[in-house]
Amino acid sequence: MNQSIRKVDHSVLRTNQAIIIGLLLAAFISDAFWLAAFVTLVMLYGTLITRKAGFAPIYFRVFKPARILKPDVIEDNPEPHLFAQGFGGVVMLIGTFALYFGAPIIGWALVWLVIFLAALNLFVGFCAGCMVYYWLNRIGAPGFTANPLPGVFPGMRPH
Repeated sequence: MNQSIRKVDHSVLRTNQAIIIGLLLAAFISDAFWLAAFVTLVMLYGTLITRKAGFAPIYFRVFKPARILKPDVIEDNPEPHLFAQGFGGVVMLIGTFALYFGAPIIGWALVWLVIFLAALNLFVGFCAGCMVYYWLNRIGAPGFTANPLPGVFPGMRPH
């Protein structure tokens, strides 16, 4: 069953990705486990509790009112983006546990994986987590009900 396509503000998503990248780079440079853990919590909280981009409040309370960023609302499905954030949050959770329990190579490698995938989405417009969501939809996995937009490669940002 396919849900109807709704509108998604991609400025919110890009703000979320930029903040994740910035904070995780700062965490790595300063070897700040606590900052990586904070990003993990925000990503998981956004996914599980608010069902929105974790750092969306910064966009809505700072960037949008100050007119630093304008809304970029396009026809899209929000579910793949939420899944991608949740999947990234789980990867970060594993990474922060690795950092906490003394496996920094594994921990920072997972942090860098999240940085890379967020940057790929931010700068190229390709969301690997969204592509996985649409693959799961295609094989009929329960709960993955949204189909990609017609004519848009699964994971690519709709135009």
